[in-house]
Amino acid sequence: MMNSLLKRTITSLFLILILCFCLFYSDLSWKILVSIFSVICFYEFCLLINKVYINKILSTILIFLIGLYLYFFYLLIIKINSAYGNEIILILIIACVFSDIGGYIVGKLIGGPKLSKISPNKTISGSIGSIFFTIIGTCLFVLFLNKIDKDPILFEFSILFLIWLIMMSVFCQIGDLFISYLKRKANVKDTGKILPGHGGILDRVDGMIFAIPFGVLLFLTLGLVI
Repeated sequence: MMNSLLKRTITSLFLILILCFCLFYSDLSWKILVSIFSVICFYEFCLLINKVYINKILSTILIFLIGLYLYFFYLLIIKINSAYGNEIILILIIACVFSDIGGYIVGKLIGGPKLSKISPNKTISGSIGSIFFTIIGTCLFVLFLNKIDKDPILFEFSILFLIWLIMMSVFCQIGDLFISYLKRKANVKDTGKILPGHGGILDRVDGMIFAIPFGVLLFLTLGLVI
């Protein structure tokens, strides 16, 4: 576990450094980074879909729909950054990162009943750990940003904000389970080998590409403001 956790941690830190550099350097560098990640995710999705579904018509339709979704995801990420600023992007991503870390650490340490047959490594304890890590980690991160930023983020820590954080973790876990289902059907362990300790890009951002769009929609639905 420790060796795997070390690889995942180093890889995550490396990705976060790249992300922060591109996010704060310029709008162009951020668009290029999101474009690259979206294209790689689309490629890895195509590999999975073609292995899972033999019917060419069905696989083509699914690939087309996934391509549309990833294009929407790209536009949404760019729009959020333009309308609300870099810090909001970081908060969305950090919430997903803490969800992933919490699920991995708590699931490995406590174990217990499996969450679903889709992914035998996912446990109920890990799912609960994901939620707690998301809540605590994201709130601490927001407080940290407010300490170092001259323009503080005026999040109101309320019941609705708590519900939003819980659902962000749930959305992350659903995304993770969906990709796990495809990998299980395709009989592969990872979507790729580009990231040590993680596999492919899709293995790393599976929760994010589902949680961020639905999280933003829920944020607006709940009437939360920045």
